[in-house]
Amino acid sequence: MESSVHDPGVPIGALSADVEKASLPAPLRELEIRLGHPFVNSKLLEQALTHRSLTREGSRDGGAEALADNERLEFLGDAVIGLAAAESLYLRFPDLREGDLTRLRGALVSRRHLGQVARQLDLGRYLLLGRSEENSGGRAKPALLANAMEAVLGAIFLDAGLETVRRIVDRLVMDPSAEALGGQLLAGSGIGDYKSGLQELLQARRLGQPEYRTTAESGPDHSKEFFVEVRCGGKSLATGRGRNRKLAEQDAARQALESLRENGE
Repeated sequence: MESSVHDPGVPIGALSADVEKASLPAPLRELEIRLGHPFVNSKLLEQALTHRSLTREGSRDGGAEALADNERLEFLGDAVIGLAAAESLYLRFPDLREGDLTRLRGALVSRRHLGQVARQLDLGRYLLLGRSEENSGGRAKPALLANAMEAVLGAIFLDAGLETVRRIVDRLVMDPSAEALGGQLLAGSGIGDYKSGLQELLQARRLGQPEYRTTAESGPDHSKEFFVEVRCGGKSLATGRGRNRKLAEQDAARQALESLRENGE
């Protein structure tokens, strides 16, 4: 019996002999040029651009079989971007430690940054939206754009493999911002003001003021690492670490922000 496991060196989109490059609409051919990747299986690109609002409306209209949204590709793209960004940072910044690399990767693969990358590509122009999302300004929504960016990179991974994704992530996601952000870390500065963001979120939700407490220090004097816990209302929100207390507080605030936003607390 033949194994169903595919050769990892062969792009998944090119496995089937009957996969042919469909005739893409002119706007999507333009997007391929902007991305720097002509799709073998162009249906992957179309799926990556298809928001669930369109599939839901298509289902009500009896066209569900022909529609698939981009959420599964978004899931895949999130992991692929994380790997490509981690490898790129590891090679770019040999002097940064694990905690700093983690913070830098977090900034570069964040919804905010990916939304900016999507806007630079004018990705909103190419999205396939349902009427409800179209009418509510979906083409300009940062979260929707960031999700679509992840889905597109997931589609590229399936179509052409990891090496192509590495090249595109480097050009679109890393090159414009990585060196500047890495330089901030090497100079002892933080990335973004997460403390202000956390305070604003807690105030908006009427949860109180954040409090920061140094819980531990480790390492020799010339290479110390600080651990800081952020609490609110008697509850621990997160613990961060950094080369000084300021960076550790920012890291704790960043993790608390991500947790609160993901859990909707």
